[in-house]
Amino acid sequence: MRILVRKFERTDIPLKVEWVNDPENNAYLHYDLPLETGKTQKWFDEIADRRDRYDGFVEADGTPAGLIGLLNIDRKNSKAEYYILIGNKKLKRKGIAEEASKEILDYGFQKLGLNRIYLYTETGNVPAQRLFEKVGFVREGLLKGDVLSHGAYADRYVYAVLREEWEKAHGKDGDSGSGTVS
Repeated sequence: MRILVRKFERTDIPLKVEWVNDPENNAYLHYDLPLETGKTQKWFDEIADRRDRYDGFVEADGTPAGLIGLLNIDRKNSKAEYYILIGNKKLKRKGIAEEASKEILDYGFQKLGLNRIYLYTETGNVPAQRLFEKVGFVREGLLKGDVLSHGAYADRYVYAVLREEWEKAHGKDGDSGSGTVS
C-alpha cells in the first residue's frame, strides 16, 4: 500500500469535520465539538500562511485515510509537536498510521532540521501509545490532571524522539529524506 502525506487542502475540510465528529475517533481529541464546516473553513484561511505548523492529509493508495501534522514548530529551539488521526474506519489497523508517522518524522528531522518532535497522549489511549513507541517515540513523563477532556481532567504522557535517535534507528545520515511529504 502506497502512503502519501500531503499538505491539507480546503477540499479536505468535509472529511476532517466528519472524522473529528465521529465518536469512535474523538475520544482522545481536544476539539470544541461538534466541529463545524464554517469554523473549520475560517481556521483553514487563518493558518494558510503560517510557518509554525504543517497540517497534512494522509492517503493510502489514493484513498483518504486521515490527518497528520506538526504543530508549534519552534525553529529557535528546533522542536515541534506531532499529531495524527486515522479517520477512515475502513483503513484503521492496516499499518497506515505507522507509515505516515515515519514520513512526517522524516520530514520534521530531514527537511525542517528539527532536533526534537514530541507529543502528548492521554494515559488511557493505549493503542496510540503502542504506535508512538513502535515509530520511535519514548515516554518521558506523566502530566497529572493536564487537560480537560470530555468534562473531566485527564492525565497525559509526554513522548518525544530526538533527531539523533531517529537517524540512528532509520539509517539516516542527516541528508534530505526521500519521503513523500509534500
